[in-house]
Amino acid sequence: MSVKTQASDGYHLRETERTRIWELATRAAGLQGAETVDLANLLLDVPAELRRTLVDFSGGTSLQGVALVRGLPVGDVPATPLEHGGRRLGPHGTTGLLTLVADLLGTLIGYEDEKSGALIHEVHPVPGEEQRIENSGAVAFDFHTENVHHPLRPDFLGLLCLRQDHEAVAATRVASIRRAYPLLTPRQRELLRTPVFSSAYPTSFSRNIAGPRPASGPHPVLFGEEPDLFMRFDSHTTTAVDPEARAALRALSEALEEVCQEIVLAPGDLVVVDNHIAAHGRSAFSPRFDGRDRWLRRCCSIRAIPRWTERMMPRPRVLPALARISGVL
Repeated sequence: MSVKTQASDGYHLRETERTRIWELATRAAGLQGAETVDLANLLLDVPAELRRTLVDFSGGTSLQGVALVRGLPVGDVPATPLEHGGRRLGPHGTTGLLTLVADLLGTLIGYEDEKSGALIHEVHPVPGEEQRIENSGAVAFDFHTENVHHPLRPDFLGLLCLRQDHEAVAATRVASIRRAYPLLTPRQRELLRTPVFSSAYPTSFSRNIAGPRPASGPHPVLFGEEPDLFMRFDSHTTTAVDPEARAALRALSEALEEVCQEIVLAPGDLVVVDNHIAAHGRSAFSPRFDGRDRWLRRCCSIRAIPRWTERMMPRPRVLPALARISGVL
């Protein structure tokens, strides 16, 4: 049974920390195109306890695979957009805030194939796309690790809440393989470590691809040894041909459900997920498209980018298109 994380959980910023981080975030937002090294002084000035929380979490030793920060400032929030990939906040303070968070964890990145390389993604419902299993939908989004198909998957995912849904029921759902692993049988664990699985590209990467969505693989779903267990899994797109392997995938989904945490984010709440330890998802909600719908902002962070990849990047922080690096990693 999933456990709902209460408002008292996580690290809460004090008022002095809120004032300081917003000042730094506003400055970072004005440095368009800045790389991590250019933000060094700002990163060093992040309030010590917040910096320590994020840096410690980036070490990858978490059992839960999730960190929660409450009480972050979000500034003035306009009406929730109605179009996919439409109005972005640009140099808004939350852009700088997420940049600083991502750079404390590793390096803020985007993907050339996804949302035209945008570094900060808007997560809100879009009319006509409510049933899509992606950021623009409102239906339940089952467990997945971000960009499961990609050889350079994010190490961390950050979700900052700007506005709750009207009923305040939409939950970010997070489930750790390190907690789910004991619920699997030895045979299921063995199968999930075998490279017989494939994962289709998510719809955010394949909107402009004609025909069936391509897939990556074969790959294992589980790797590493206890206590350093890791996972590469998307309940919507990871498949196997062998019936026993498919049954192992179902068992994994059930185990993740058993250990799931449900976090109802309020404005100013930030959830950070270790993308190799925990899968995440979303519960369903009912959008009204009145400018007051749920709105999160998302960032991805990676600990290290291969040097040859850096030389192929179309612009700073944006990883090259899969067609250019497919088969290299």
